[in-house]
This record gives sequence, C-alpha cells and structure tokens, in this order.
Amino acid sequence: MAEQQFDETTQKELSNFLEKEQAQARLHTSIHKFTGLCWDKCITGTPSTKFSRGEEACLTNCVERFLDTSLFMVKQIENQRERSQFIG
Repeated sequence: MAEQQFDETTQKELSNFLEKEQAQARLHTSIHKFTGLCWDKCITGTPSTKFSRGEEACLTNCVERFLDTSLFMVKQIENQRERSQFIG
C-alpha cells in the first residue's frame, strides 16, 4: 500500500482541525473534573430534591470560579494562537 502524501495546505488544515479537537477534549475533561470537584466540595449530605442554602451558595461560587478560570484559559489560548500565526 502506497503512503499518501498531503500538500502543505491540507497538512495545515488537518493540524488546525486536530488542535481544535484536542482543545475541545481538554475543555470537556476540565468540565467533568470541576463538576466532580464542586459536587464533592459542596454536597455534604444525602442529595434530595433540593439543595440546602449552604450547598446552593457553595455550588454557585464554585461554578462561577470555574467559569472565570475557563474564560481566562480560553483567552490565553487565543492569545497564543494569534502570536503563533504572526510568528509562523
């Protein structure tokens, strides 16, 4: 079976696609990780139909910090991508 070679444009498109997919996978992994962390940190009793006031406040704070961190990370990734486009 002959080895298939891609032109430079196709290789770049494949590389960009792969980079985006990997970034998405990392984001999904982070979401699952922080969901588990927030749950473990904030839910102290047996889950019922309603969270206690303390659990609700804790979950809200935890999720807000997670979102702040996620937005910061996305901005950093975008900045790195912009810098690499100027260099490359």
